[in-house]
Amino acid sequence: MNTRGKHHAEQARNVHTASTEQAEVPRVQVSESHEPDSPSAALAQAWRWLTHSRPMRILWRIVEALIVVIAVGILIATFFISVLQIRGTSMEPTVQEGDVVVANHSTSLSSGDIIAFYYNNKVILKRVIAFSGDWVDIKDDGTVWINGKKLEEDYVDNLSRGQADIVFPYQVPENRYFVLGDHRSVSIDSRSSTIGTVAEEQLIGKVYMKVW
Repeated sequence: MNTRGKHHAEQARNVHTASTEQAEVPRVQVSESHEPDSPSAALAQAWRWLTHSRPMRILWRIVEALIVVIAVGILIATFFISVLQIRGTSMEPTVQEGDVVVANHSTSLSSGDIIAFYYNNKVILKRVIAFSGDWVDIKDDGTVWINGKKLEEDYVDNLSRGQADIVFPYQVPENRYFVLGDHRSVSIDSRSSTIGTVAEEQLIGKVYMKVW
């Protein structure tokens, strides 16, 4: 081959080599740019959206606030108050069947307070009439006497001796409460040995609010 032909062959080889190298570069780039995301990368991206997008941040704050409110409600209901719905008519007319009342967990009571207490796995509402050591007497006309003094009861519509099977005068035992229902003719309460007086450990608390 003459010098001129040799020169053209070298140019052709050089051009072919350069062409091959240039063609390989975009092929690698295209392959990398279309490589599918891994599942972990997709999850990470979704998590970033869930935790950093504005709508989700607002939603998380609402959820956190609801959790706090529920936790506080459970704490209050467990240690401070109980919400009770009335079943029965023994406390009419003060509270009616279906009423919802709130009782605070307090043992600081006065005569005339309405209390909630446990009896045979049920919650019962009655009114405190007398305390330990007091003498209770209920006359045939239904009037109540405490330590020789007549009790004025404007919360009772119709006085009645009711279902009494204990002997009067009756002294209230230690650490117990003598209770009566306001609907005296139908209420079963401390006048009956069925329920008797209420022990302190039975007490839930004092009813102080009717919700509805």
